[in-house]
Amino acid sequence: MEWTPEQHELADLELLLSGAFEPLTGFLGHDDLHAVHERGTLADGTPWPAPVALHLPSDLDVAPGDEVTLLDPEGLPLATLTVTAREPDGLVSGPVQALGTPEHGPFARLRRTPAEVKEELGGRPALAVTMRGPLDDLTEVVATAKELDAVVLLLPLAYGEAGPAVVRAALRAKEQLPEGTLVVPVPLAPRDEPEIDLELREHVATTYGATEHLAGPDPVRIPGPPHRRGLVVFFTGLSGSGKSTIARGLRDALLELGTRTVTYLDGDVVRHLLSKGLTFSKADRDLNIRRIGFVAAEAARHGGLAVCAPIAPYAATRAEVREMVESLGGDFLLVHVATPLEECERRDRKGLYAKARAGLIPEFTGISDPYEEPDDADLVIDTTHISIEAAVSRVLDTLRSGGWVR
Repeated sequence: MEWTPEQHELADLELLLSGAFEPLTGFLGHDDLHAVHERGTLADGTPWPAPVALHLPSDLDVAPGDEVTLLDPEGLPLATLTVTAREPDGLVSGPVQALGTPEHGPFARLRRTPAEVKEELGGRPALAVTMRGPLDDLTEVVATAKELDAVVLLLPLAYGEAGPAVVRAALRAKEQLPEGTLVVPVPLAPRDEPEIDLELREHVATTYGATEHLAGPDPVRIPGPPHRRGLVVFFTGLSGSGKSTIARGLRDALLELGTRTVTYLDGDVVRHLLSKGLTFSKADRDLNIRRIGFVAAEAARHGGLAVCAPIAPYAATRAEVREMVESLGGDFLLVHVATPLEECERRDRKGLYAKARAGLIPEFTGISDPYEEPDDADLVIDTTHISIEAAVSRVLDTLRSGGWVR
């Protein structure tokens, strides 16, 4: 059985395997997680600051004693998880065993385990500085290292898309620090609560051999102006609601303005190319939407504007796409084209509803398969009594008022 964990879970897995999360040897179970939350310890009383958890989908059939091979996003086996417990919410716990040396991306040459760093330090005192952003003022670092007669150990917390930039900041800082300063990237995902995040940073610094720890300031993220940020305009609605026509009109209007790079991902077009061969089962529909979301998120990551127009009937999958886009620094605008089913059937240019009513098309959204109406739409449009031009203008006005289009 195989599974690819989420990004933050993969980061925790790497730290478990490297020994940076010592004394942990695997993902925590219910009792340990409860104790961490309540007391800041494991269930046996061992101090531990933060949850380290793994969730598997409910439809993945695993039980205590089973082994799950954990993969990276490219499908490379990273580790084996021996399941000791499985909770109803999908939480699984158990020890992990490495299946080989992990492959790293940028700055792979700088990656080292805590054991390797301790060996290089050779027992010398070390001042660890954990970084999530640039060190604009090195005065305290230099003074503290001199006072302790310590080696400076810069630990850039290289997690996510910002990881390479943090490592580059550490290398620039190294040039102004005493000779012998070490730079070792650590893929530590941030925790929501600042106090817990700081405790975990201190713990990791200690496992790398630090005798003293300084937490570099978190970066003050000032987002760029909206017209420079990536944006995904995601239309959802029943077949025949008018979403594709509005989306095409929006694409054309944006191309005429010429102020944004536009990527257009229509549901029917995508199914002929990106998702060719997929059926209309729930699993394949979800996969189709995830593929659209992945391409749109990549366009937004590079500052582009993606216009998507699938049916996207399931709320959970739409939420996945929103998270996919926002996790890469893009903005997400959900437009629900809420034309009622009766009006969509009345139009039925392709005769699809008639075939679905006759049982000729199985799993047809709105007839034999549900459409989950969004409760998180940023804009709702019913095309029953307005023209397509007016609908396009409403979307364009929203983009202008939000600053995404000038």
